[in-house]
Amino acid sequence: MAKPLHETIQYPDASFPYIMYTHTIHTSIPEGRGLNDLHWHEELQITLVTRGKLIIQVNGIDHALETGQAILINKSILHVTTDLTHNGEYVSFNFPEKLLAFYADSVMEKNYVLPYTNSSLVSFVMKGDLEWERKVLDMLWIMKDKFDRKKSWGWQYEIAIQTVQLWFILISNISLPAEEVSKTLKQQQERLQLMISFIHQNYANTITLQEIADAAHLSVSECTRSFKKMIHMTPYDYLIKYRIKKSSELLVTTDNSITEIAHKVGFNHINHFIQSFKKHHGKTPNDFRKYRQKFKD
Repeated sequence: MAKPLHETIQYPDASFPYIMYTHTIHTSIPEGRGLNDLHWHEELQITLVTRGKLIIQVNGIDHALETGQAILINKSILHVTTDLTHNGEYVSFNFPEKLLAFYADSVMEKNYVLPYTNSSLVSFVMKGDLEWERKVLDMLWIMKDKFDRKKSWGWQYEIAIQTVQLWFILISNISLPAEEVSKTLKQQQERLQLMISFIHQNYANTITLQEIADAAHLSVSECTRSFKKMIHMTPYDYLIKYRIKKSSELLVTTDNSITEIAHKVGFNHINHFIQSFKKHHGKTPNDFRKYRQKFKD
């Protein structure tokens, strides 16, 4: 079954809606949306690179981050980690905006939260070049340590307090783009989400460019422009990449033959599947299966 673009985050504790994911190229702990998995969610996200280097794409813009650097991603924004060094690792803190507001309709919510989370702010990278950025990065390392240990009394309270402090430092040092930009970006993202959702739901079938465009009530040319602008590839390239991703999962989790898997993910010709797979992974499907089996063992 295809994963929806929208991620509904499952918090370990519903009474503390906050989660930290730890990602490598092989795993996501707790289980979540990992490498090369385009998605969006209603929570804010702060990603900290704890080892190696990564490239994260946010609304079509690639951001290269090194160890100790971080990025804030606003709620409801399409994003995907497209590359991570072999032994790399990053953590993502996800939390709802209400955590920053203290309570609904508070002055904090009206003046210091919603003007930013409902604006055209897409993301903000913190590389540590400025003193306030270094302070925020230090706080993220401390928060990671508290999440890793989860033993000290009051750790949830400390995480919540530090997140609010971090947020206040951040909004004290950034400026917001114009509101007109916000409306245009939102419309572009909504259209792209419709088209990508259509691909995710129908990738196993033969689908045309016209059908993808129709999902967002766009012309074929506008559909292609939207994909190129927002995720730097054509609709067809995205379809092939998604089929390869789904086939990779089947190669690891099933004993189906290469031919069976090719047909299950929408390839009508086995040679086209093998060539496309090798182009994306540098290995044939069979070699990829052997390699991943070795890693599992």
